[in-house]
Amino acid sequence: MLEIRTSCENCNKELPNDSSDAMICTYECTFCKNCVDDILFNVCPNCGGGFEKRPTRPKDNLVKNPVRMDKVSKPVIENRFLKKFKNSNPRKR
Repeated sequence: MLEIRTSCENCNKELPNDSSDAMICTYECTFCKNCVDDILFNVCPNCGGGFEKRPTRPKDNLVKNPVRMDKVSKPVIENRFLKKFKNSNPRKR
């Protein structure tokens, strides 16, 4: 089951279930679109993968499978993955 994290790990921007700004990597690390584009350059600082738009969980399923309520905060300063993959296609890393 996909974990729905409700804030950006870098800037703490709120990203509720229905947010169109939520981006995730293959390990469900969650960042806002602005951080992905302007700070991370589409490189996940935790795994080196790329990001995709996070899907929205249907409201009827939120009772049985709620969003994650605690925040994951890992502000990005400098990162080995950013240096290595900044200019490469995520599908070819």
